[in-house]
Amino acid sequence: MTENSNGQTGFEPYDERPWLVHYDEGREADLSELPYKSFGEMVRKASREFADKPAFTTCLPTGTTGTLTFAEIDKLSDQFAAYLRHELKLEKGDRVAIQSPNCLAYPIFLFGAAKAGCVIVNINPLYTVPEIDHTLQDSGARLLVMIDMFADKLKSVVPKSKVEKVLLTSVADFFPPLRKLLVKTVQKLKKMVPKCEVPAESFTSALQQGAKHLGKGVEFDVELDDLFALQYTGGTTGRSKGAMLTHRNMVANGEQSYQGIKDHLPKENTALTALPMYHIFALGVSGVFYRVGGHNVLIPSPRPPVNLKPAFEKYDITFFSGVNTLFAGLLNEEWFRNNPPKNLSITIGGGTAVQVPVAERWEKVVGYPILQAYGLTETSPGVTANPRHANRLGSIGIPNPSTYIRIVDDDGNPTPLGEPGELLVKGPQVMKGYWNRPDATEEAMTDGWFHTGDVARMDEDGYLYIVDRKKDMVIVSGFNVYPNEVEEVIAMHPGLASAGVVGVPDEKTGEAVRAYVVRNDASVTEEQIREHCKEHLTNYKVPKQIVFRDELPMTPVGKVLRKDLRAEAMKEVGES
Repeated sequence: MTENSNGQTGFEPYDERPWLVHYDEGREADLSELPYKSFGEMVRKASREFADKPAFTTCLPTGTTGTLTFAEIDKLSDQFAAYLRHELKLEKGDRVAIQSPNCLAYPIFLFGAAKAGCVIVNINPLYTVPEIDHTLQDSGARLLVMIDMFADKLKSVVPKSKVEKVLLTSVADFFPPLRKLLVKTVQKLKKMVPKCEVPAESFTSALQQGAKHLGKGVEFDVELDDLFALQYTGGTTGRSKGAMLTHRNMVANGEQSYQGIKDHLPKENTALTALPMYHIFALGVSGVFYRVGGHNVLIPSPRPPVNLKPAFEKYDITFFSGVNTLFAGLLNEEWFRNNPPKNLSITIGGGTAVQVPVAERWEKVVGYPILQAYGLTETSPGVTANPRHANRLGSIGIPNPSTYIRIVDDDGNPTPLGEPGELLVKGPQVMKGYWNRPDATEEAMTDGWFHTGDVARMDEDGYLYIVDRKKDMVIVSGFNVYPNEVEEVIAMHPGLASAGVVGVPDEKTGEAVRAYVVRNDASVTEEQIREHCKEHLTNYKVPKQIVFRDELPMTPVGKVLRKDLRAEAMKEVGES
């Protein structure tokens, strides 16, 4: 097999790729040569093309905002790149971590690190100390940028890591002076910013130091096959793994997504990004929107949904990405139903399945459908999406250009058309592998084909449908929860003997975590178990339901039979 300009080899079509007939006119079946030599080059070209336009705005629940133009983002990210390479003396490939919600510092960090050839490590700001420990230690990050509201965690995590420098940022950084002062005053009065007990500098001071080095140049040698990010995802062992995403992965997936929406974008675009940019879904979408010169309005926290109200009122939102729980939450808000966005022409749903009733209500209220897409951390993330002109409810859509799929049985043999099997993906967006985990990489990858662990079927038109998850992953409001991780934490409690964790349907979050627990101390209560879990797990991973049992169903070798527990739970709620 020959290798094309996107580094693809050994592709085999799924029959005749029936989905191609549903592509927009002019949309290519396969990507031609990529238009950028790196993610940073994409940023630079877009910044110059749309220099004076607003690029990113942070909109707080109070309606207070701060905005940076494309030219300002380009200049500030240049300063950060210079800081990394010339001030800190970091090299291409060195890891730099950020733990922050959506704010103006995030794209500066992201774009600056990409320009410098450093590898981005995203950390959920709500992670507990053990979760942060693992990510920092596994990645070997040498720099950590953290939002000041969680600075109290630094004393526990920094000494055990390879972090040499800590920078603190504020959600109000880069706001106009008076607005910044107002936000910081409110935070101080409400005691929202704890004392930092490790040596740290401000993110803004780092940019000032970087500015002094701009004369040395910021055109660093970064290529498509260099690492862009270690995006951590859960694993079957219960320990998260870093998916190695390259510049090629991100640029290619950006082009794949762009090809699907370019003919449907209005001349003036404003995206509302309520999902966190540390999550691969929002990160990918934001990159695409920057490439087309769109204005991206960032929401630091989408909970409760009323936090989005000022943004919808202030800006003419034309593009919105979200998860099922966010759509449902907005539809339950009277202010949203009474005054829906008038020009919202593209809504992308991902992270978890968009429920058909929610999608139907959305289209009735907004006037345009939710286009469900599908992707994974390991695929940068996009694999499939519904075309705007041929949307099918309940389907995850059709594969992107240069994306090939197989649906196979347990023996790796192709299943007949329409029959379910494991979904395998091959394309330029598929990760390089897992960081320092050749065993996990070998398990997940076969000749370039990534085993998604999801069971899917394809209809005769090439539309794909997720039937079930082969893996035991639970999805809570679009976030992945892996049972092994929760079970491992429960097992740390001295009063508990064993546990089995499954997902159960939940009206608010799609799924909820249920733990079946066997005690060796009968005095242990549900609340004590939850408090124990909260010390080690982010809130959405903490079991919402706890069921005590005398014993759990086991395999002959002592492995908990989650499928039996799940079947029991489904029977309780009337599903089978």
